[in-house]
Amino acid sequence: MRLLLVEDDARIAQPTAEALREAGYAVTWAQTGPEGLEQAALGEFPLVVLDVMLPGMDGFAVARELREQGVDSAILFLTARGELGDRVEGLDLGGDAYLVKPFAMPELLATLRALSRRERGDGAPRVSFAGGRGLLNTVARTVAWDGQEVAVTGREYALLETLALAPDRWFTREDLIDRVWGPTFEGEARIVDVYVRYVRRKLAPEAISSERGRGYRAER
Repeated sequence: MRLLLVEDDARIAQPTAEALREAGYAVTWAQTGPEGLEQAALGEFPLVVLDVMLPGMDGFAVARELREQGVDSAILFLTARGELGDRVEGLDLGGDAYLVKPFAMPELLATLRALSRRERGDGAPRVSFAGGRGLLNTVARTVAWDGQEVAVTGREYALLETLALAPDRWFTREDLIDRVWGPTFEGEARIVDVYVRYVRRKLAPEAISSERGRGYRAER
């Protein structure tokens, strides 16, 4: 599932984004209020984790503008401003949950799971790929192949979901690094090839298509 993290403090954002990616989320990181608003207004993120004290535009103003534009992404405020008045204001502006820093990662992940269930209802959406042989449950973040559930890591799931949610689109290594590992990743781009091999071994070679000069894709 795609998630937008809007947080200006890299000391918080980078480890948080890494933990979220390990849990299977495809994380995009924005560092200012205007940048977060621009990204969230695209309507491509079911979940937005939003700091309140942001440069350029505070998180409350971002949430207000998103709701006025009709963006219905679930918004989780993640902030040091923990006074009752702040929490009430955030929820009244259209926020769905409010966590106060410092926070525990298991609590953040549990809250996001609850928001996913609330936004999508009891019937979790399924995304199929590879001619219907592959199936993703985007709430439980599970993968099935030929009707049998297959154990995958959070990173493997995020890779598959990124591809399956944009069927027939080619993704370069750089595209996938940005979406699955994050723009601050400093390793070799060929880590993508390694994870594609992992997925193919667990599912089947045809689970992910590849073409020299174009990259990778998951076909419908």
